Amino acid sequence: MPSDSTTILTDVTTMLRSVLGEFGADTEITMATTFGDDLGMESIDVVSLAGRLQARYGSTVNFAYFVSGFDTTSMTGLTVGRLVDFIADSLRKQPAAS
Repeated sequence: MPSDSTTILTDVTTMLRSVLGEFGADTEITMATTFGDDLGMESIDVVSLAGRLQARYGSTVNFAYFVSGFDTTSMTGLTVGRLVDFIADSLRKQPAAS
């Protein structure tokens, strides 16, 4: 599975647009985009995103572990880039298939 940031950003952007529906259609999503201030994501949106990440990356990307250290304020300021970096790092650490 590709672990480059550009590909992952494209995947995450697609997931976010799906989660946000009509609201996300006109919003530019970049590495600096924040979940709360820019995208207006609420907890139910984050749960939906977690499910999509699980479906796409399986157990390789443990989103629950990633967000477990965030409080509400930290989660609001979380950037798409930080999530992309976490995904890329998780994929690089995945053992090669034999």
